[in-house]
Amino acid sequence: MKLMKKIALATAGMALFAPAMALAQDGATATVAVENIGKGLAVIGAGLAVLGGGLGIGMVGKGALESIARQPEASGTIGTNMILAAALIEGATLFAIVVAFLA
Repeated sequence: MKLMKKIALATAGMALFAPAMALAQDGATATVAVENIGKGLAVIGAGLAVLGGGLGIGMVGKGALESIARQPEASGTIGTNMILAAALIEGATLFAIVVAFLA
């Protein structure tokens, strides 16, 4: 059984690294692999930024609606502040996405 696990791991390793080795020239296999890992992490970072921004804007909207429900006469200022906060969150999220894709 242990031999089968070793064979399976060796086969999986060759399947993962064979394309990088085939495309690499002049011994640049490690560099290609590191660049691909960096790009994958950048995409994950961009996804986390979008997730965080969406949650933040949702929480701002929830808080604003609860505040308006408690004090309807202050709906104008609450709405203005909500839009301002949502714009700042969206700007920070967009900045994070641009930085992640430039990395």
